[in-house]
Amino acid sequence: MIDLRRLHMLRVVRQQGTVTAAAEALHLTPSAVSHHMRELARELKVPLLEPHGRGVRLTPAGHLLIDHADDLLARWEEARAELESYRAGMAGPLRIAGFTTAISGLIAPAAGRLRHSHPDLLVRVRECDTAESMDLLVAGEVDIAVVEPIEGGPPPDDARFEQSLLLEEPHILLVPADHRLAGAASVRLEEAAAEDWIVSDPGTCDHAQRVRVLCAAAGFSPRIVHAATHWSAVWSLVGNGLGVSLIPRLAEGPAGQAVVRVPVAGENVPTRRILTCVRRGSRRNPLIDVGMAALEEAVRHHQSPDDRPRSAA
Repeated sequence: MIDLRRLHMLRVVRQQGTVTAAAEALHLTPSAVSHHMRELARELKVPLLEPHGRGVRLTPAGHLLIDHADDLLARWEEARAELESYRAGMAGPLRIAGFTTAISGLIAPAAGRLRHSHPDLLVRVRECDTAESMDLLVAGEVDIAVVEPIEGGPPPDDARFEQSLLLEEPHILLVPADHRLAGAASVRLEEAAAEDWIVSDPGTCDHAQRVRVLCAAAGFSPRIVHAATHWSAVWSLVGNGLGVSLIPRLAEGPAGQAVVRVPVAGENVPTRRILTCVRRGSRRNPLIDVGMAALEEAVRHHQSPDDRPRSAA
């Protein structure tokens, strides 16, 4: 009988491209992963991996096995979900990963609600970018990943995952409190075309790229003057009159900054899609179900009808 853990390891090796990287993702030693891969190949009597540059790749037999492994692992997740439903309580742990603004705006409020509604449930939150969240999900290190679509990310029909739209959030123009647009009920993005722009450092997230794309769709190329690593620095730069920024509504900065958040109007209002992602077959797990319900409640609370310009405080 094939050890499902070895199928899972093979899938991680394929995703990571090297045994060393797979071992790191699985919190094992490279020799342990290599041993399990050799044993799996020996059990099946076919080679599963072959050298490729400095890494490894699946052989045709390995690809065939992975096609079946996705179905087998999904069935295993379904079995775990059904077994979980027989548990009397909800002790957890429930592990949720997400990017920075998802943590502050959705995951932390959801975890707080769960702490009160299910005091025996242990919720563990991990902040990381979307790519790392997906790796952790594949490796079995997290149960729910709150992610945004990224270049090179899994397509909607990826056999490993179940992805669902959690929130489609608008972007807000962040301007100094004494800015000419600060008192507007809403603005068109092109009204800020001549401004100096402030973005997050390209090495930390894709905010800079998103700003360029959204501004291009509005008919102009932004003059990006400043880049910051943290949202608090973006708030400070804007508050001190050094430019404007286009931020997702979930983003928050420190209180007391002289900034105003102005809704963006127009035919193509810039938005960002936020998704939940779980391993295929695990959605029926009652722990995951209660976690997803808490995230959806956080979205309903976040989507306040009051979108009037307001300070960051």
